[in-house]
Amino acid sequence: MSLSDWAENYPALLSGLWVSIRVTALALGIGMPLGLLLALSANSPKKVLRYVTIGVVEIGRGTPALVVLQIVYFGLPTVDVTFSSFFSAAIALALTTAAYTSEILRGGLQAVPSGEVEAASALGMVNRDTLRFIVIPQGVRVAIPPLMGFAVLIFQASSLAYTIALPELMSQAYSTGSSTFRYMSILSLAGLMYAAITIPASWLTGRAERRMARHL
Repeated sequence: MSLSDWAENYPALLSGLWVSIRVTALALGIGMPLGLLLALSANSPKKVLRYVTIGVVEIGRGTPALVVLQIVYFGLPTVDVTFSSFFSAAIALALTTAAYTSEILRGGLQAVPSGEVEAASALGMVNRDTLRFIVIPQGVRVAIPPLMGFAVLIFQASSLAYTIALPELMSQAYSTGSSTFRYMSILSLAGLMYAAITIPASWLTGRAERRMARHL
């Protein structure tokens, strides 16, 4: 490993890191609201909606993110829908996020004390208002620590986007390594860049869990 290699190739890898952060942010911004919608549907009193939602979630959880990525990027053009590599990666990771976070959020919603729901009903609140003002705010709050942990995993999974030529961090590292033949040095720098994001994020997740445990 050479510091001169790091100094020379740092700008290219930094631009790749920025792409990784952007695609992760977009995937989470789309996927988590979808996950909440799936969580609410999975708790629906309507059996058909509940079973269909559970089936969709299980398929989404059982399909590897890499396969979803390939389907979105290479499969959708067969139905005359074409996305750039950036939006393909964001959509694929958003679908994976929705499937996994729906279970996290459903657990959070079910953790809301039933007594509060009964009290809201006794006060004459309709189900929609009970969900909006009582169940969802508290359920999401309970789910925040595991959601933060999952966000770290999605950031790491963004490295899969190198398979569709998205110039994210891992793609830039491979490209630079193939042109300089200094794979160990370049990949080590890429690993440090990933760690610079994931280690503080994991620390924040642990701190959020401890704070939540005190309040609960």
